[in-house]
Amino acid sequence: MADLLSVPQGRFNLRRLPLRRREQLRAYDASDEYLLNYLSEVQLPSIGARVLIVNDSFGALTVALHGFMPSALSDSYLSQQATLINFSENALSIDGVRLMTSLELPEQSYDLIVIKSPKTLALLEYQLISLRSFMTPATRVITIGMVKNLSATVWSLLETIVGPTSTARAWKKSRLIFSELDDNISLPVNPYPVSYRLEGTNYTIVNHANVFSRDSLDIGTRFFIEHIGCFPNAETIIDLGCGNGIVGLLAAERNPNAVVHFVDESFMAIASARENFKLAFGESRLANFSVGDCLSDFTAKSADVILCNPPFHQQNAVGDMIAAKMFRQAREVIKQGGKLLVIGNRHLGYHLELKKLFGNVSVIAANRKFVILQSMVE
Repeated sequence: MADLLSVPQGRFNLRRLPLRRREQLRAYDASDEYLLNYLSEVQLPSIGARVLIVNDSFGALTVALHGFMPSALSDSYLSQQATLINFSENALSIDGVRLMTSLELPEQSYDLIVIKSPKTLALLEYQLISLRSFMTPATRVITIGMVKNLSATVWSLLETIVGPTSTARAWKKSRLIFSELDDNISLPVNPYPVSYRLEGTNYTIVNHANVFSRDSLDIGTRFFIEHIGCFPNAETIIDLGCGNGIVGLLAAERNPNAVVHFVDESFMAIASARENFKLAFGESRLANFSVGDCLSDFTAKSADVILCNPPFHQQNAVGDMIAAKMFRQAREVIKQGGKLLVIGNRHLGYHLELKKLFGNVSVIAANRKFVILQSMVE
C-alpha cells in the first residue's frame, strides 16, 4: 500500500523499496515534509531554477519538486528505482529529471541544493567536497534530517567545507540546516577513496566513502573469511551484499575455477569491489559486478554458492527487510546441492528464517558476537 504525502506542492502516492506486504515504514519522513512546507512558504525554487537533490530516500522530494526538473544524486540503486516507481505511481513524466549516481559529478552550478544527511558521515564529507565547486554565493544549500540523526559532525562538516550555518526551529523532531558559501574557505582535497593493506595478505583494499569499515577489516568480515574455504566443483559463487568485495575476493582466491559475482545496491560498494578485484588479479580472472536489487537480475538455479553478510538496516531504519529478501531470492537462485552461507550477529535470529525457507540450517562457526550459518538446497 502506498503512503500519501500531502504537501503544498501536491498530494503524492509513494512507495518504498523493497516492496513488502503490510509495510510499516513510510516512504518519506518529517524532514521531507518540513523542507517542502518551508520551500512553499519562501516561494522556492523560482521558475527555471537549477535544483539538485542529494540522498533522496525513496524519491519523495524529487517527485514533489518534479516541475523544476531536478537532478537527484544518490548512492542507492533502490532509491533510484523507488524514484522511478513513484513517478509512475503519480502519472508523472521522468523526462528532464536526471538521476545521478554518487560517483557522477554535475555539469552545472545549482541555485538550490538540498542534502538529506546520510547515515555515513564520510559520504556527506565526500559529497560536500565534490559539490562545493558547483555552489555559488547565490546557491541556497539546505541540509535536512531527523534531529536524532544530525550529529555535531554534520554542522562541523558544513561549516568547514561550505561556510556559515544556521538552523530553523525543530519540527516533528526534524530540522533544516542552512549553509552559505564562503569563498574564502580553501576547498580541501577529497580524502576518498581510502586504502589499506588487507591483513595477512598482499592485497590493497580500496574503499569509497559510503563503504562500511573503510579504514580496516571489520571483525564480522574477518570472522567470515576465516571460514570460507574451497567449494569443490563450484562454478558460480555470488558475494551478495558485497560491500568492498573482500569476501568474494578471498572466495575467488580459494576457488580458482569459479566465477565470482559481486552484487550490491550501493554504487560505491560495487566500484570498490571492482577496483579491489582488479588490483588483486589484474586481467587474469573473470568476475561480474552488478549494482542491483539483491538477486533480482539472476536466473533460477544459476549459482552453486552464495555468500552473504546481510545489512540489518536500510538507511536509518533498523530491520531485517533486506536480509529476508536476500534469503528468499537465494533459495530460488541456488542450484540443487548448492549452499548459502550467512554471517550475522547472534541475536538477529537468521536461523529461524533460513530453516523455514530451506528446511535445514547448520552452524559453521560461532563466537560471542557472530554466527555463520549454512543452508543447502536439497
